[in-house]
Amino acid sequence: MALATPRTLFLLAFIGCLALMAGALYLEHVVGLNPCPLCVVQRVFVILFALVCLIAAIHGPARGGRRGYAMLALLFAAGGGATAARQVWLQGVPADQLEACLPSLEFMVQALPLQEIARLVFHGTADCAEVTWTLFGLSVPEWSLLAFVGMALFALFQLFRRT
Repeated sequence: MALATPRTLFLLAFIGCLALMAGALYLEHVVGLNPCPLCVVQRVFVILFALVCLIAAIHGPARGGRRGYAMLALLFAAGGGATAARQVWLQGVPADQLEACLPSLEFMVQALPLQEIARLVFHGTADCAEVTWTLFGLSVPEWSLLAFVGMALFALFQLFRRT
């Protein structure tokens, strides 16, 4: 039985990312969950992964190009996974050991240099550690981490695929 073509798999991965973003936007605009800075960073990584998959699906590269796209996709999946893992870790830290809150992301972008924004965002706050919604006992960052693991496995499959 032949596997689907790399082009088709990249397109399916892109559609999967669209579904993830639709779910995130549903949780934000319908359920009312406001994303913390770490959630926004995870969304950026999903979008970057999706764009790589879309470009690869449109391009339909040969083996070398497919590996290049897979490496780039793996990089974005790893970045998103690290961010999600950081947020999952923060959820396990007692609230009294975390900073109370951060200024809004809009304010930080206008007032602070990029290095300081990155430091503050990845340091995390009580807002990032708060579990406000679960599905089957897993919080949003835990679901996000699972999604990034799936993305990384997809990228590894594409990277080491022989055909």
